[in-house]
Amino acid sequence: MNIGSQYRNILKSFIFKWKKLYFQSSPSFLRRAGQHPLQQQLRALVDDLVETKTPGFARGQNLEKIGQHAGDTSELFFNDLRVPADALLGGVAGQGFTQMMRELPRKHLGIGVQSVHGAQGALNATLRYVQERQAFGQPVAQFQNTRFTLAQCATEVAAAQAFLHASIAAYEQGRLTPETVSALKLHTTEMFDRVADACLQLFGGYGYMAEYPISRFWTDARVMRIYGGTSEIMKEIVARGLLGR
Repeated sequence: MNIGSQYRNILKSFIFKWKKLYFQSSPSFLRRAGQHPLQQQLRALVDDLVETKTPGFARGQNLEKIGQHAGDTSELFFNDLRVPADALLGGVAGQGFTQMMRELPRKHLGIGVQSVHGAQGALNATLRYVQERQAFGQPVAQFQNTRFTLAQCATEVAAAQAFLHASIAAYEQGRLTPETVSALKLHTTEMFDRVADACLQLFGGYGYMAEYPISRFWTDARVMRIYGGTSEIMKEIVARGLLGR
């Protein structure tokens, strides 16, 4: 959709006419009518609820992903589609961008929860495996490298868990800043990736087999650093809080 981490690139073609909203888009590029300054475009963005039976709406194919197979990712088409004014989400026109940005902290918190508990799940699966798996006449858990690796992973998960709990508390109290929640997403998603990779290594060749759950943790972890804002974008937000623009 030519959007990526740039939420300002959500530029839809829309016209209010006879209390109806008209817009069109494709899954590749969202299009807009006319040339207007960016701030004017952002003020005009709206969020709408679209019934799937509405003429002009169509589903495309399900897209194949390397991970997160439990949730479908599909193409959606909006061709010359018209929706009534009462389909406006929130009841106030022109607040779409504001609504999206307002929900970003909660979205990043959610990704933090996914990452911390995903890393804990990978660690738990590995703890069970290394105590069962035998190599050179003893459980893999008895090797110093295994013990040190798992100790490092457990420490990283515990630190991220503490950061997550502090951020949730700050959110509930209305004190969570964009810089802090961006740092949280950066830290927890990078941690999940490191832990999943280290744990898969302890499985050896079996870790690359789909029948072992660590392979799923590993593939699912990779996208965490991308969706909801890439790690690079999170670093830029944190840096702006430290140094300004």
